[in-house]
Amino acid sequence: MSSRPCRTAPPGGPSPTRPGAVLFDRDGTLVHDVPYNGDPELVRPVAGAADAVRLLREAGIPTGVVSNQSGIGRGLLTHDEVRRVNARVDELTGPFDVWVYCPHRPDEGCPCRKPLPGLVVEAAGRLGVRPGDCAVIGDIAADVLAARAAGAEGILVPNARTRPEETRAETDPAPDLLTAVRRLLARPHPAGTAARVQGRTA
Repeated sequence: MSSRPCRTAPPGGPSPTRPGAVLFDRDGTLVHDVPYNGDPELVRPVAGAADAVRLLREAGIPTGVVSNQSGIGRGLLTHDEVRRVNARVDELTGPFDVWVYCPHRPDEGCPCRKPLPGLVVEAAGRLGVRPGDCAVIGDIAADVLAARAAGAEGILVPNARTRPEETRAETDPAPDLLTAVRRLLARPHPAGTAARVQGRTA
């Protein structure tokens, strides 16, 4: 992991700048959460999801999805089912430049399962940016903690299933996904950099 400072600033520091990439949690963030969903027909985007991703793409900011999918490790889903659901999410809210998911159960000690940083680090690497230059948007504390463990910015967008204590722990959670993205885009560009669109990664 790079030791260079991230583009987001601590309270009282310099104004934060636009991220080099934005990574989204899938279930509960981009689409309504259907536990262990293997059916593309059940995919329903949250309000504003497609518009949020479109704004980022128009701004030249790469996007990706980082998702825990322990249903595979539990024997409730197959990799093919997860990929078909991902393809449907991509169709309805994307397209995204990279997809990364963790198939392991929580008790397997996998370093990529959120709240650990592995998914964020891998997605950033595939996009050709430093983890510290990414923003990660999710609906639970594990998403935010995974981001911060990787040196990235974590943004919480609570929903009805987010624990109240997780929301209270955040100083500035976003009320919805579109607002979260608009806040990022309202920031200035980093000095001496230009946005660039990355090729898609399977």
